[in-house]
Amino acid sequence: MDDTALRRAKRPRTILAGPYGHPVHGLLVTIPIGAWTASLVFDIVAAAGDEPEVFSRGAEWLIGIGLVGAVLAAIAGLMDLSMIAHDTRARKIALTHMTLNLSTVALFLVSLLLRLNEREGISVGGVVLSVVALTLLAASGYLGGELAYRYGVRVADEDTQRKGFDG
Repeated sequence: MDDTALRRAKRPRTILAGPYGHPVHGLLVTIPIGAWTASLVFDIVAAAGDEPEVFSRGAEWLIGIGLVGAVLAAIAGLMDLSMIAHDTRARKIALTHMTLNLSTVALFLVSLLLRLNEREGISVGGVVLSVVALTLLAASGYLGGELAYRYGVRVADEDTQRKGFDG
């Protein structure tokens, strides 16, 4: 493997992607993950509780917040992707990660549109799409972990890491 390609994938394209060893993408993905997970919790409470309208509306807001957060995370992710050498396993995984994320965003957008058009009670179709989207998001998160923890994309090199363990 080309050691230069590995070192390049560890560096930010621009400071907007986060400084060396501290990628912004990993921070920003917590917004859609948290919001979309909470939206499913709100869906469950809406189905089981006494005030379904309140929690259904809350789920809509959480999905919207997740969509905005996903756009921000995607921008940072694209900056990181641009630093991964072509024709590498890491690049293929990153492209699959991106495709799963784009599919997740599309499903949540359709889920939100279904919910906004369903003014009477809970949108079963919207909830089903949310569950499918969260499943894709989990698979994508696994691949994101592969990129960071197995292949070291945007992770500080071993010499930098070793300094944290020196006396």
